Amino acid sequence: MKKIILVGIDFSKGSMHALKIAIGIANKAQANVMLVHVMKPQREDSIFTDDRNELRKEAKKRLEEIISRSRFELRGGKLMYKIRSGKVDREIINQAKYHDAFLIAVGTHGISGFEPFWVGSNAYRIVTGAPCPVITIRYGEDAKRNISKIVLPIDSTKESRQKVPFTAVLANMFSAEVVILGLVTSEAMDGLIDSYCKQVEKYLLNEGIINTIHKRHAENLTDEAINFARDISADLIVIMTEQETTLSNLLLGSYAQQMINHSELPVLSLRSRNLYDFALH
Repeated sequence: MKKIILVGIDFSKGSMHALKIAIGIANKAQANVMLVHVMKPQREDSIFTDDRNELRKEAKKRLEEIISRSRFELRGGKLMYKIRSGKVDREIINQAKYHDAFLIAVGTHGISGFEPFWVGSNAYRIVTGAPCPVITIRYGEDAKRNISKIVLPIDSTKESRQKVPFTAVLANMFSAEVVILGLVTSEAMDGLIDSYCKQVEKYLLNEGIINTIHKRHAENLTDEAINFARDISADLIVIMTEQETTLSNLLLGSYAQQMINHSELPVLSLRSRNLYDFALH
C-alpha cells in the first residue's frame, strides 16, 4: 500500500504552499496525497442558519479544481480529497490515524473569507497531537518543492537526537545536505552538545549524507535556529516538540510553538519516538 501525505486545505495561500511541498516529498517517496478540508460545525443554538449542502458543494468544487490543476505535478501517486466537519486539529489528526499517514503538511494561518477557522493554534495542536511528523508553513511564506539544505538543531535533551533518522530519510530522498546546529545555552552543556553533534555526524555519514557541524551559544533557541537557517539559505528546519527549556523560552511560549509561528522557513516537527514509529516503510 502506498504511503499517504495529508495536506490541510482551507484554500489560503499558506495551505497551497503546504500542498506544494507535500507534492515534492510525495514525488520522492512515491506517495499519494490527500487534501483534507474541515468545515466548521454549525452551532445548534445559533439563531442564524447556513446551507451546509451549499458550503460542502463549494468546498468540493474548489478541491476538485485544485486536484485538476495539480495532478500532473504528482508523479507516481494519486491526489485525493476528504471533507470533514468539526474542529480542525481533531479532524486532521483523526484522518491521519485512519490512513496511517506518514506525514501531514499544513499552513500555520488561514483566511477569513471562505472558512475563518484556521489559526496558528490549530497548527500547533496538530503538531502536538498528530500520530506522524508534521510540516508547517507560515502564512505568507512560499515553500520550495525541492529540499537541498536541512538545518538540524541539537540541544542538551535526549529527545533532540530522535529526529535524526527521519531527517536522514528525507535527506537521502532529496540528496540534501544536513547542517547540524549545536545550540549551547550554558557553558556547562558545551561538552555535552559537542558529543551529541559528533554522534549525529557519525550517524549521517554512515547513511551517506553530506553534513557539517556548527555551534552557537543561544539565549533563545528559536531565534538562534531561525536566524542561522536564514543566514545559510536553508530549505527546512527539523525540530522535536519536546526541547530544552530556557528562561526566555518559558517567557515566550514553548520552543515548538515559537518555531512554528515565527519561522519563515518550513518546519518539520516530530514528537518523542515512543509516540510513533517514524521510519518510512
